[in-house]
Amino acid sequence: MSKSEQGIIVEQKSSSKDLPKETLKDVKKDSARDMGFKNREDRLRRLREKQKAKGISTNGSKSSQATNSQAASSQPQSGADLKPDQKMRRFPRQASNRSSIANHTIQNNPQNLTASKSHPTALKINSTPKSPPKSTRSIVKSSTLQILRTVVAGIGLSVIAGTLISFWQSYAANGNLSGSIVATSTNSNKTSDAANAEPTGVQLKTELAPLTAKIKGLAAAEPDLGLQVLAVDLDSSSYININANQPIASASIIKIPVLIAFLEDVGNDKVRFDESIELKTEDIVGEAGDLQYQPLGTRLSYLEVLTMMITISDNTATNIIIKRLGGKDLLNQRFKSWGMTSTVIRNLLPDITGTNTTSSQDLVNLLAMVDRGKLLTLRNRDRFMDIMQRTETNTLLPKGLGPEARIAHKTGDIRSSVGDAGIVDMPNGKRYIVAAIVKRPDNDQRANQLIRDVSRAIYENLSTANRPPLAPSQLQNPAQTPAQNVDPNLKPTPSIDQILVPNPTPSEPPQP
Repeated sequence: MSKSEQGIIVEQKSSSKDLPKETLKDVKKDSARDMGFKNREDRLRRLREKQKAKGISTNGSKSSQATNSQAASSQPQSGADLKPDQKMRRFPRQASNRSSIANHTIQNNPQNLTASKSHPTALKINSTPKSPPKSTRSIVKSSTLQILRTVVAGIGLSVIAGTLISFWQSYAANGNLSGSIVATSTNSNKTSDAANAEPTGVQLKTELAPLTAKIKGLAAAEPDLGLQVLAVDLDSSSYININANQPIASASIIKIPVLIAFLEDVGNDKVRFDESIELKTEDIVGEAGDLQYQPLGTRLSYLEVLTMMITISDNTATNIIIKRLGGKDLLNQRFKSWGMTSTVIRNLLPDITGTNTTSSQDLVNLLAMVDRGKLLTLRNRDRFMDIMQRTETNTLLPKGLGPEARIAHKTGDIRSSVGDAGIVDMPNGKRYIVAAIVKRPDNDQRANQLIRDVSRAIYENLSTANRPPLAPSQLQNPAQTPAQNVDPNLKPTPSIDQILVPNPTPSEPPQP
């Protein structure tokens, strides 16, 4: 610090005694800034002019509010308003830069200035400027995101509510959630009859308890035979079920799902009935059937092969159909897609050892789907019923039916098991599906008789069972209802007995 600067500070201290406190504060604030004046006289002159401009007397009195505002407005803002001899010298580079930045901030941002507590007209820089307002784009973006979140949350709640309502409606309609139609078995190890009856593909309502007890009594009389049976009345959904979901050797009953798979492909234009097949050496197999005796090179249509597979249980024909459908692995995948969890082809026919398996539950489930038109077209369903009604082996289920009943069925018979499955039409208009298979000792014929007895018990029970009552609108006899809007002059149509066919004239020779 130079001697002149030190003298200015000493002069400030000596002259501060006769100045008021507010002026003294301004002197202290301006002391460091005014160090660059030429001499002490300039400094003192500058202080007096500043006091005069502010309207403050030496005795500390203040002028009115209007004088202060006028003085503040007339206060010089820069060195250009001063006399030439009063202009300040340039400060050092750093101080000059800070002063310029402060002046620029004050001039361009007057909203950042506030009145000083020490003086009504003094201003100071606000150290915390207000944050700029949000742009319109950011506001729109945040609003859009909030709307999307609300929509997604609403959709999720709607889905959950709909699911809960559907489950509740199913429960209210059936009394439990297991009464609905299902096509798959979730647990093949259940032993109770009610659990076994769940995945049959038909709606099961009432168990025929007396009939179930009677059939269990028939099975108990032959303890070394393993009976499984499932029968469902398609009109009333009443049923009997004894161990129906247990896998068992299928024998030739496996040909039922093979037939349905071929007919399904016919409906999907994947195969045709009129396609021909040439009998080859690798196709010939033994046991059941007549194709094994046909000469090699014989040409047959697939409809003929399909029919022989069922009617005479031809094993050679069965293997030809399996090959045409892509092999046993593809067929097993299709069986599984139908819900047949126990039905598997492990070997081509003849399967003497019983490695191919099925269950009464799988068979009834499959036949019920066909009856309801789930898998086949109407035309192919008629073809299915026609082929199955021509089965030549009628020694099992048909033996327990009445003479006017009709059955479309397929049997299976190997040494370890024997069975029969089909759709029965009764003379009283009822239709039911039944599958009965018995595991037996080496070709024991008691198993065949047990199936016949079971078939008879089911048929007799459903024959005497009352059909559902007719609605009141159906009780009126149409013949007794007077005809409406009938022309009284209209003559009745003659019956066939009233139509006279003219006899040939004698001149005409009789037709051969």
